[in-house]
Amino acid sequence: MKVFLMYPDRDFDPKQKFPPPERAARQYHRSKKFDPNRDLPPTEAAAVQDLELETLFVAMAQGDEFLYDMAVPAVLSSLTAPDAILYRQQILQDCLRQPDIVRQIYNIPIQFSERKRRHLWSTWSRASSPGAILTSARDILEMSLDLLRTLKQLADDHAAEFESPGFGRFFEMLQQELDNDYLAVVEHHLKALKFRSGVLLSAELGPGNEGANIVLRQPNPDDRFWLKRVLVQKLPTYSFSLHPRDDHGARALGDLREKGLNRVANAVAQSADHVDSFFNALRQELAFYIGCLNLAGQLAQLEEPIAFPQPAPANERHHSFTSLYDVALALTVQQKVVGNDVAAAGKGLVMITGANQGGKSTFLRSIGQAQLMMQCGMFVAAESFSANVCCGLFTHYKREEDASMENGKFNEEMGRMSAIIDAISPHALILFNESFAATNEREGSEIARQIVSALLEKQIKIFFVTHLYELARGFYDQQTANTLFLRAERETDGHRTFKLIEKEPLPTSYGPDLYHKVFETG
Repeated sequence: MKVFLMYPDRDFDPKQKFPPPERAARQYHRSKKFDPNRDLPPTEAAAVQDLELETLFVAMAQGDEFLYDMAVPAVLSSLTAPDAILYRQQILQDCLRQPDIVRQIYNIPIQFSERKRRHLWSTWSRASSPGAILTSARDILEMSLDLLRTLKQLADDHAAEFESPGFGRFFEMLQQELDNDYLAVVEHHLKALKFRSGVLLSAELGPGNEGANIVLRQPNPDDRFWLKRVLVQKLPTYSFSLHPRDDHGARALGDLREKGLNRVANAVAQSADHVDSFFNALRQELAFYIGCLNLAGQLAQLEEPIAFPQPAPANERHHSFTSLYDVALALTVQQKVVGNDVAAAGKGLVMITGANQGGKSTFLRSIGQAQLMMQCGMFVAAESFSANVCCGLFTHYKREEDASMENGKFNEEMGRMSAIIDAISPHALILFNESFAATNEREGSEIARQIVSALLEKQIKIFFVTHLYELARGFYDQQTANTLFLRAERETDGHRTFKLIEKEPLPTSYGPDLYHKVFETG
């Protein structure tokens, strides 16, 4: 049985993002803080920090460690095929329409996991012999039967209420593979495997008259009426009994029994592993959608809109949205925040300038968050959103100087830029925020101009927030069709609307506004 709720043709594997040794080494505080410096490559760790994705992960988890562990790789493992994104979107839309049913389904593998944990606590140390393996595997199958029946019943009752191809295939699989006759046969075999009447084995004499080809046999059923079984004389049989103190004889019979059970133990163990893998996959894949439901619920309480984006191929240049907002900011301040409208079809470079504290960095975060949310199959924080998919998302933000910097801010900036260049590929998206401003204006502008020009030549999409007027003006004077210029809006009285409008760059960021706001005495 395959779940296929994250991909149409394969299972979701969170370990692809975090290999087992790294996952095992991860440490969390009680508050579930994520440490990107330990968990991710440097470029992805920077994106988690710069886009404040920890807030998103915590909101999806709502205190559930497992949901958190699944949200991180699901969000960061971007899909690059629009069809794969739409596949998840359709499933998530079903989840939003039927949240109670989806949560019921999600609780089934949780119950199985808890039962298995209690069972293995007492049997794990004995699971080396065929008899112990058989007992443990049989118990796991037994504890799953009622859960499989519940899952099948949910499919029978609610399949017609789901519209996505993913859930349609999932429910059809349950109805075909878990029909009542099949489950009844499984239950009958599990009862037989308890061997309440003993174990029937056949064997041949091998070299040295030792037993060989020991095979477990199914006893012939005795269908006679009970009175007839009691009154009819039993046929003579060859038998023997062990003395209660014959330890060697008991061990010899035990060895024969274990050899006879070996093949059936392996077969039952494989079946138990299959059921175990199915429930694990179901829990892992539904965890992503449960996290999305948790996030959607919190945004609904804030009366913030969500929208399912329209993904375009990577080789196109498209970015259009209405009321796009910073989801991390909304979750932090717990109130509605200002959204922005932009139409950037055919634009490979978006240059963002304007007033200090006018919402430029917040806007840049919303761009990165929405791109990742779209490419993992989620909704985005906007009223509408469409963009081309990107083959990787990178951030290059200014850093405050601290003791960990060995060569100064500018050298540190260039080092991070070098790491990005080593990892980036065509049709990626990179977000710059006040980059290369640690040196003088002319030098910083020239370095930024050369880097941006080289990236554009390699078909890399760029959003650039900057106070370097010489840089912004230089690109504006070129009047290229693939560049869009946005400016943080400032009213005549200095008030910031936190809206970005399509305007040419200005040679001022209105720093005196902040000075008067902070130091005004009158």
